[in-house]
Amino acid sequence: MSRPVPLAALAAAVLLVPVLLVPVLLVAVLVAGCGGHGSAPSSPSGPTATAKAHEPPGVAGFHSVRTYDQVAPPVHLQIPAIDVSTPLVKLGRLPDGTLQVPKAWGTAGWYDQGPRPGQPGPAVILGHVDSKSGPAVFYRLQALRPGDTVRVGLADGRTLVFRVQRLQRYPKNEFPTQAVYFPTLGRELRLITCGGDFDYARDSYVDNIVVYATLVS
Repeated sequence: MSRPVPLAALAAAVLLVPVLLVPVLLVAVLVAGCGGHGSAPSSPSGPTATAKAHEPPGVAGFHSVRTYDQVAPPVHLQIPAIDVSTPLVKLGRLPDGTLQVPKAWGTAGWYDQGPRPGQPGPAVILGHVDSKSGPAVFYRLQALRPGDTVRVGLADGRTLVFRVQRLQRYPKNEFPTQAVYFPTLGRELRLITCGGDFDYARDSYVDNIVVYATLVS
């Protein structure tokens, strides 16, 4: 980062990102990257309710793509192209419904109420871009390019390899909720931090950086 950021500004910096609740409910979420917290999408608790008499056979047994596969929790993230190697902490929601963020600047976290890496759907990993003392874990995230690999270690000893498809930078007020959070049948990964210029008046970065990756092995 080319200029120092005031301590008070970094402590208060947040990213405002809308999140889509399945199937149609929209809420606002503050995503980690330069410090902050926010509302997070609810997580389905399991299969749909028992089928009613007029429902076709099989409806009651349908499972959400978010919970269909049993995959061990992620515990480590490695991105060789930008020299990232970090444990992954579990991120949930605070009592007021806001999203937790990693407490350590050098550690990334995964949102545990969405898909896990390796499950169908977009798993979300968040990280800070910088701190009051310098670069943080996702400081070089915007340097990733298509074809770069992202390795996610699981608690059962397996390592999943994702390949970067694209990187996008979005103004916070134009964040593409559906592209980032909407359920998919593919096993996908989203890496999110903040970026762009720092707005001193708002104590916040003006953009979000989102890396889209898909599972290859």
